[in-house]
Amino acid sequence: MAKESSHAAQAAGVHRVVVIVDENSNPFELGCATEIFGLPRPEIGRDLYDFRLCSPEPRTLMRDGFFTLTGVAGLEAADAADTLIVPNRPDVEVPRRPAVLNVIRRAHARGARLVGFCSGAFTLAEAGVLDGRRATAHWQWADSFRARFPSVRLEPDVLFVDDGDILTAAGSAAALDLGLHVVRRDYGAEVANSVSRRLVFAAHRNGGQRQFVERPVPDSPDESLAPVLAWAQERLDSPLTVSDLAARAAVSPATLHRRFRAQLGTTPLTWLTGERLALACRLIERGESRFEMVARRSGLGTAANLRTLMRRATGITPSAYRSRFGPDAN
Repeated sequence: MAKESSHAAQAAGVHRVVVIVDENSNPFELGCATEIFGLPRPEIGRDLYDFRLCSPEPRTLMRDGFFTLTGVAGLEAADAADTLIVPNRPDVEVPRRPAVLNVIRRAHARGARLVGFCSGAFTLAEAGVLDGRRATAHWQWADSFRARFPSVRLEPDVLFVDDGDILTAAGSAAALDLGLHVVRRDYGAEVANSVSRRLVFAAHRNGGQRQFVERPVPDSPDESLAPVLAWAQERLDSPLTVSDLAARAAVSPATLHRRFRAQLGTTPLTWLTGERLALACRLIERGESRFEMVARRSGLGTAANLRTLMRRATGITPSAYRSRFGPDAN
C-alpha cells in the first residue's frame, strides 16, 4: 500500500491526512479513510488531501491476523499531519503503545485535527486529549468507556461527534459518515456530494442520528420511506410540513414519525431541515449570492432563518460559508 496519495498533492501544500495503523487495527475503518481521503479525484479536478499511512513497526499485523501491512511510513510521519486519524482496534482493554499516545499528544498540542473511528475514542481518551470533551464510540463499548474515562462527555447514541479539533465516530459505517462530514467541513457540500456519489453512499447523515436503527431494512416494501423522501427532495422549495409528508406516504403523522425513527434514526422535521440546509449550501457554492433567494429556493423561508440554521449546523454564517466555499473562494 502506498505511503501517500500523491507527491503532487504534497508539493501543492494540500491538507495532509495521516492514519496511524497499529497492531490489531480494524481494516474496515482503514479502508474508509483510504477511500475518502486517499484516492485521486479526477471527477473533481484536483486532489483534496495528501494522504499517508504510518505505523510504529515495519510490519503490522492487522485485526485477528487477517493480513500484515508493510511498506508504510514510520511513526514520525504523524508529526507532519494536519489531520491525524488514530488507531482503532477491537481489544479496547489493551493499553495503547506509549509511542503512539505521545504522537497524539504532540499533534494535539500543535493544533492538528484528531479523528477517532469506532474504538479510536479509547485511543484518544487514553492519550488524555478527551478530558472534559464530547465524544462518541461504538454503543457496545459505552459502559466500558464510561467506567475507564469518566471525565469524557460520552454521547453513545449518535453517529459521530464534531467537537471542533477532535472528531469521533461510532461503529464501522459511521466512519464513512464522519469522513464525509470532514470533507464537507473542508470543501463544502458540493465536493462532499461528489465524494459520496463515488462511494455510492448517502451524502449526508446528521451526526446526531442514532447509532442503532431497529429496522435498517423495512419489514415490507410498502413501508419504505424511499418514495416519500424522493418526492420531498424534489419539492424542498415548497412549504412542506410533516403532515404533508405523512399524507404523501398515506399514513398518520405518528406512524410516519415511527418509520423515520426506525428506518433513518431521526425525525421527519430534522430530516427535512437537514435536506433544506444541504440544498442551501449547494446553492451558495454554485454562486447564488442573494441569501433571501437561497432561503426561498431551499424552503428555509427567510435570510434570517437561513442564518440561524446554518450557524447552528456549520458554526459559520452564510456570508462566511460563501467566502470559504463559493465560486470565488481561494
